Amino acid sequence: MLARASTASALTFAVVGGGLLVPGASAEAEAATLATKALNIAASKRGAPYKYGAAGPSRFDCSGLTLYSFKRAGKTLPRTAQSQYNKTRHISASQRQRGDLVFFHRGRSVYHVGIYAGSNKMWHSPRRGTVVRLERIWTKSVWYGRVK
Repeated sequence: MLARASTASALTFAVVGGGLLVPGASAEAEAATLATKALNIAASKRGAPYKYGAAGPSRFDCSGLTLYSFKRAGKTLPRTAQSQYNKTRHISASQRQRGDLVFFHRGRSVYHVGIYAGSNKMWHSPRRGTVVRLERIWTKSVWYGRVK
């Protein structure tokens, strides 16, 4: 019984964020925490107006929102959507997780980026005249990248 209680305590400690180290899992756990923080930061900017070239804190273009969100979470990204794509670990749609980046492209050229929120939705700053919002991903012509 004592062994079970101490195992539960250790698991509770780890889940609550006590910093328990699990060999081999730290890099993935760190990436997941970073992505979750960035996703929450992007969501907190709901309603912020689009402005070309803006990277926050109150106005954003698409890559400005992702740059701002990850920077506040502790990771620096390049400025443009294409450069951000080039910097991420490319993953398939079946591997995507909340907080991964969603890249829209024509051919090999990336023109838009958002942060995956789950359930085929993303947070993004779409275009002039709009605001940061949660929106369904409207096409299958997207690539996914995980910030490393």
